[in-house]
Amino acid sequence: MTQAPHLIGTLESALYAEDLAAAVAFWTGIIGLQQIGHVPGRHVFFRCGAQILLVFDPRATRVPPGPEARLPVPPHGAEGAGHFCMAAAPDDIERWKVHLERKGVGIEADLRWPQGGRSIYFRDPAGNSVEIADPAIWLSR
Repeated sequence: MTQAPHLIGTLESALYAEDLAAAVAFWTGIIGLQQIGHVPGRHVFFRCGAQILLVFDPRATRVPPGPEARLPVPPHGAEGAGHFCMAAAPDDIERWKVHLERKGVGIEADLRWPQGGRSIYFRDPAGNSVEIADPAIWLSR
């Protein structure tokens, strides 16, 4: 049995939302991510540190690409709430909580993990579970 080649990390993560305008307003206006790509009715892309957050309208991305497609990306999509976690410095978690509450975003959970670290959970307009966490929640594993 051969060993898998080395990976250097996660490059992109995807969430699904039917209302892309609401996604743009949330991810740029509240979270502060930079929008780096947009195809109306299909997707919007954001830079999140070294990673890219892709937000697709699943009604468009479930459709297989036509023979004329410039980039024949295989169909994909999801139903129900997804999850996306962003890392923040430990001292910034409380600042994020206050910021989100001031913007009218409800905090669903505020956890202090047994292995160390804290994270807060809330929802984006599409109902996806979003988390901001101290990376320490994974360091001791």
